Order: sequence, then structure tokens, then C-alpha cells
Amino acid sequence: MTGPLWSSLPAGWRTGQIKNAATVTLGKMLQAKDSGGDMAAPYMRAANVQPDGVLALEDAKQMWFGSAELERLSIRGGDVVVVEGGQGGFGRAAYVRDDVMGWGFQNSINRLRPIGASDGRYLAYYLIALRSSGFVHAYANVVSMPHLTADKLGRVQIPLPPAGEQRAIADYLDRETERIDTLIAEQQRLIELLRERRAALISHALLDETSKRTQLRRLVDVIDCAHVTADFVDDDDRFPIASIRECQGPTVDLTACAYTTAEFFEHLRSSGRRPRVGDLLFIRNVSVGLVSVVTPDVPEFAVGQETVLLRRKTAVDPEFLRYVLVGAEARHAIESAMIGSTFRRINVSAIRSLPVATPLIDVQRRIVAALNDQTTRIDQLITESERFIELSRERRAALITATVTGQIDVRGVA
Repeated sequence: MTGPLWSSLPAGWRTGQIKNAATVTLGKMLQAKDSGGDMAAPYMRAANVQPDGVLALEDAKQMWFGSAELERLSIRGGDVVVVEGGQGGFGRAAYVRDDVMGWGFQNSINRLRPIGASDGRYLAYYLIALRSSGFVHAYANVVSMPHLTADKLGRVQIPLPPAGEQRAIADYLDRETERIDTLIAEQQRLIELLRERRAALISHALLDETSKRTQLRRLVDVIDCAHVTADFVDDDDRFPIASIRECQGPTVDLTACAYTTAEFFEHLRSSGRRPRVGDLLFIRNVSVGLVSVVTPDVPEFAVGQETVLLRRKTAVDPEFLRYVLVGAEARHAIESAMIGSTFRRINVSAIRSLPVATPLIDVQRRIVAALNDQTTRIDQLITESERFIELSRERRAALITATVTGQIDVRGVA
């Protein structure tokens, strides 16, 4: 959307621009060296401003500031910080509740300092509503790298209730969003516990000291993906590609996959890379260790980058092999074999060397049947919790938007 969030406002409310309610200041370009008489100080950057108004200052970095510069770029309680640029985070806003002593801020951040009786909490909640509505994305005029510049931010239209109502709105939203966030946190913890329970069930089922271990290469051919970047298309003549997003569950799911041209599709499937029923798709970059089975109901597809195909060459149940690869022993081996500090990955040779248990095929099938029954119930509970979180976040966003635009009258609300 590109228009305002409101069609009408309560009596007594005015409209204006952000710059009418706060001064807008862009931070300093990163300075890596002392230019003479400077001091090293921590600085706020885009990564410190998380979604939903969360300010995370644990990960602090430093750069050089002059003393007058550090004072001008100070961060005080009552300020609002807004991410200026970047594909993922531009427009994120957070209210600063207490002085951040000795900090400055980088030019990936705009600081709003309220003017007069304007309430920074109200400003932050309004900017959160704008971003969740899609306004900020459209307004930043995305071409390559989007930026919500200080000038653009200052010109954003905003409803301006009287100062007392701004405080009442902020107080109300502080209470209500805290309640919603508490419920979300409880569900997130429940999901963690359910996943721990799921992992423990798998590990216990696979804990058979009489089963011999072998390397994965003895059971499957590990077929690397074609190392080309395919063109993505969105027209009628298109062909599906599976990668990380398609391996989130036990079976390959093409529901939200990307598509490519016929030419790239055939190239990606050449040299034995055409997926077969019973193959497993293993993710070796970024989300390392995700693994899904190719089932008969999956349409023909190509494997994209980040993946390898595991093609069985001996009697092994594909579902059993998947359970082994997501079990504790294999996960430990995968973690130990990963390389890279920021871009985590595992080499094909290390995948081939992963340890796997090899009980008799009948034993494998009994284990699979038991685990499918138990993990299905756990997965259903996880899905329900994830849906609850999704709905809660939608309710949170709708509540903020309705309140900052006067659709909810908070006067007199205790």
C-alpha cells in the first residue's frame, strides 16, 4: 500500500509529518581508524534493531568518534531508532526506553528525537504499523538496495493525537503487546520442548548397540547438484526446482518452490541428477542437514543449489535412512564436519563419510512404523503452536494499527 493507514480520525486529532513530531538524524559512516583525538565507542547498527520493536544491544561493535560527534549522535531514553537501509530490515523501528550511555549510531540508522510533548513510544508503534502494512516497502522505492532516507522518513504522513492521548495509546499498547508477546514466547518454548522430545524419541529408537555402523557411501551414491545459478521464471512454461525451502519436512514439498526454464531444468537434471522415488534430498549449505524423501506423489523436479541427492545402492529403507540422518549421532557428525564461520556448509566428501546404523531391513521398517506414529502426533502439536504464533502476530499487528489510527478508543482504559 502507498496511502495512509486511516480513512478518518477521531475529533481533535491532527495530521502532519514525522518531522513535525521529531527531529530526524542520520548516523555516521563507519570509521575504522582514529583520525586524531578520536575515541573508540560502541555504535548502534541495523542488526541491533529487530522486528516488532525489539532492541538487541548484546552484540556491540565499536568505531571511532570525535567527542562532539559522539554527543551529537547520542542515544537517549525516549528516542526512536529506525533502520535506514538493507533488503531485509529497512524501516524496522524500536523505542529506546533508557539512555544508552557512551553509544553513537551508524548511518544504517536514523534517530528520531521527539519534539515537545510528542511520545516516542507512539511514534515507534506507528512506524511498526506502517512497516507491517507494506507501506514502508512501497514508499522506499525499491530498485536495487532500498533506503528509508532521513528525508523520506521525515516526510512520512502521521496522525497526531493530543499528547495525552499519545501517552494513553502507548501505555495501552505496551500492556497489550506484552501479553501477546508472553503468549508467543510460551508457544515458542513449547515448540522447543516438542522438538527436543522428537529428537529424543528418534535417538532412543536408533540406540541399538548390536547394529553395526558404516559410512553413508556404502549405502548410497552422493550426487552433488549442478553448480550453476538457474534463471527463475513465473510464467506458464516453467519447471520446478527443489532446494532448502522444499526440505522442511520428512518428504520433498514443492508447494512454494521456485521455477526455472526448460533449458535450465534439463541441465540441472543431467548427469544422473534426475530425482527418483526413494531418493533423499540432503541440504549441505546454510540449513545444513535438512533431509527429505522423494515420494511417488511429488511431480518431476530439478535439484537446485545447496543440495545433494542420496541414491540408495543397497537394501535400506529411505524413511529409516532419513531418521538416521536427523538423529543425534549423525547430527553430531554433521556439526563436527561443517566448515565456514558465517556461511556454514558441509563438503560432499564429509557427507559420504557420515556414520549410519545398518540393522536388517525388517528391523528398519519396524523402527520407521513406530517413529512415524509417535512423531506424527508431535508434529501435529508443533503445527498447532506455529499456527497460534502466526495468528498472534497478525493480531498484534492489527491491534497496533487500529490503536495508532484511533479505531480503538483507549481513553479511560485501565
